Amino acid sequence: MNIECHNIIDNQMSVFSVLNQEEKELLKKNSTCTYYKKNDIIYKEGDKPSGLICLSKGKVKIFKEGVGGREQIVRMAKPVGFIGYRALFAEQNYLASAEAIEDCVICTIEKETLYKILSTNSELSFSIIRSLASELGFSNNRTVTLTQKHIRGRLAESLLFLKDTYGIEDDEATIKVYLSREDIANLSNMTTSNAIRTLSTFASEKIIALDGRKIKILDLKGLERISELG
Repeated sequence: MNIECHNIIDNQMSVFSVLNQEEKELLKKNSTCTYYKKNDIIYKEGDKPSGLICLSKGKVKIFKEGVGGREQIVRMAKPVGFIGYRALFAEQNYLASAEAIEDCVICTIEKETLYKILSTNSELSFSIIRSLASELGFSNNRTVTLTQKHIRGRLAESLLFLKDTYGIEDDEATIKVYLSREDIANLSNMTTSNAIRTLSTFASEKIIALDGRKIKILDLKGLERISELG
């Protein structure tokens, strides 16, 4: 598992691609690898970050509990990505919780070692700043979507977001992540009953096809049109 975990440090698609081999080895020596099963909590709202959490394998949802214990999914993560890094760099406790939605391998880089390299490697600092800025832009757009679009528009955008984030199966139609109806509702800022009803409507309109938790997009342009109209 250590090899699988540390692959994220060597991955050319990660922010660590700007590091030299000595810096990469230092990060590996000062990191821990953890396996999480589906539905395991990786960290809870209010916990204090101990390091940079890197997702090497699996899929994760980041959610915040609202009124009445209802969840709002604020972000979805995939390899090779990071979770909880806003709290780490802000030196604050986590404002949301993270849960594995399938089996995951997590690499946690020790805080002091990361800070030491950041202080001497400006390229890594800029790379992380770009990542944070990109995440902020996405969050701003999601805020507008969840407050201004109607139910159909919100759900359509969520399905497109899942497709863009996790990709599609070999059939070139089925979204490669299988969420419960409740999670889809929490991602789209609606009740579970509304999510079920709207998914059924999309299916009757031949925009999608449903098979348990599997969602197949039959009419991509139609789904995009619903999202755009809001």
